[in-house]
Amino acid sequence: QVQLVESGGGKVQPGGSLTLSCEARGDILELHSMIWYRQTPGGRREKVAGIGSAGTEYTDSMKRRFSVSNDYSRNTTYLQMTDLRPEDTAVYYCNFYARLIHTGASRDFWGQGTQVTVSA
Repeated sequence: QVQLVESGGGKVQPGGSLTLSCEARGDILELHSMIWYRQTPGGRREKVAGIGSAGTEYTDSMKRRFSVSNDYSRNTTYLQMTDLRPEDTAVYYCNFYARLIHTGASRDFWGQGTQVTVSA
């Protein structure tokens, strides 16, 4: 069993900063990728940033304001967000693609989502 636990969301004023974290708990043999997504009310889930086999990737509109990092010793990924704008308001999800110890198979796992609200 693998569970992703997210934390760090909340309400912040425009121009403010937040750091989200996502920890994978369970029997993971190898992490292939850790990706952050977000979903606005009524919107589609969109990719924000992540680290995978192709290296670190960011969606263009967030590249200068968001930074992603990983702590592989803790199976944890972080999303640092600065200069937040009202349009960044969304539920943020982490996604891990990982290989499991017991089965040797690789699959996707999703966090429960954490709300980020940017409002004056």
